[in-house]
Amino acid sequence: MSFFGSMTTAITGISAQSSALGYIADNIANSQTTGFKRTDASFYDIVTASSSTFSQPGAVIAKPSYTNNVQGSVDASQVSTNMAINGDGFFIVSQRVATADNNPVFQNVNYYTRRGDFTMDSNGYLVNGGGYYLQGLAIDPVTNNPIGGTPTVMQVNNSFLNAKATATITYTANLPSYPQTANSQTTVPGSELLETAAEAASATPPFHNNPAGTGAGNGIVQAQDSQAFLDRSVTGGAITAYDAQGNPVNVQLRWAKTDNAAGDGGTTAGDTWHLFYQSDSNATGTAAQWTDVGQAYTFNAQGQMSPAVTSTTISNLTVNNVNLGNVTLYHGAGNVTEFANPNGTVTVNSINQDGYASGQLNSVSVSTNGRVTGTYTNGKTIDLFQISLAKFNNPDGLQKMSGTAFAATQESGQPIVGGATGSVTPQALEASNVDLSDEFSKLIIAQQAYTAGTRIITTSDQLIQETLNMKH
Repeated sequence: MSFFGSMTTAITGISAQSSALGYIADNIANSQTTGFKRTDASFYDIVTASSSTFSQPGAVIAKPSYTNNVQGSVDASQVSTNMAINGDGFFIVSQRVATADNNPVFQNVNYYTRRGDFTMDSNGYLVNGGGYYLQGLAIDPVTNNPIGGTPTVMQVNNSFLNAKATATITYTANLPSYPQTANSQTTVPGSELLETAAEAASATPPFHNNPAGTGAGNGIVQAQDSQAFLDRSVTGGAITAYDAQGNPVNVQLRWAKTDNAAGDGGTTAGDTWHLFYQSDSNATGTAAQWTDVGQAYTFNAQGQMSPAVTSTTISNLTVNNVNLGNVTLYHGAGNVTEFANPNGTVTVNSINQDGYASGQLNSVSVSTNGRVTGTYTNGKTIDLFQISLAKFNNPDGLQKMSGTAFAATQESGQPIVGGATGSVTPQALEASNVDLSDEFSKLIIAQQAYTAGTRIITTSDQLIQETLNMKH
């Protein structure tokens, strides 16, 4: 090999180390850039001629080795709309190219990023520090499922949340096997019941009609019998429901045991209960003050409903002249029981309803299931968008863009929307995957290799000079 060839090889080595120094400089400069992915130098040799007895040194080049699939540390953030991806995947984002009527106009090209420092701008868009706008799927407020399958730029509407009338009340409770009512006495058979068969047949029954809605009963407690009803029933809790305009309605519940295993109530069904709600707190005389929901709850000796009552419908639930319409009272399978309670009271395990008043958007945040949620002044938190993630078969084949974003290429393959196994971590940010100590080590190595390359050139030059100065 000639001295000039040695110099050529050394020059390619210097050039390769210069490229490596450039990658290192870029990495160090972006060591604090959210979601940044470092670029390593990968060296490739170029062999000009080689055999078992001869090898002619060729050259070396440095190519970028990307680390787009290497995750940085996930650090906590105080911003409710910040998010990080834990695992594989990329946020799908759009770039603004113009503004029309104070609203951004977006380029019809999708980009991808791991930079999750999103905040809401004045138009309700979530935009990150690189200037990219987050995409996702709108959530159907009725089904709570995503609408469609093609992500679009998300814009949070700042308008009022419409009121929703109560359609379902979820209620689970344990009824005492012996209720401690004001009228109950353990020494008096049937005194724990709403009304015994003997009392109903007497000349002075406690009620002007059978209020349990069975037999001759019409399912109401007249106002004139209200005190007798309160003395022979136990409270079952209360809940605020809402009509179609969002007006609150206080639904008071009471349980009354109507028969026991001895049949003191006049039936052979065994332990039987009825649930009432206060239909008119201002009723007088024969007007209804409490109304039976219209369902008998019968329990076997093991304290389980027999037959089971998973749900029942309260027809035209009306409280103080406010009509809520038909409301489903949902218990679930076996979630109303009758077990002994030393206090003789009803234990309400849960009571919820699905209605709410109107409200104005108060704040926006990201939930643990990767949804953008809005919290309103009425206390409701509503899912607004499902954040879309995309994955690539070859993420290192993505093209780097300004603002810590990537563009799909032929080498990366097409994005697989929804195929990422990573999950969204709310109130967190993914840090740069640059390790400064490692970069400084690579910097020293590159510096030494660069210096060594210059020595080869200097030595070759000296040898050439010696050759030219040879005397024959």
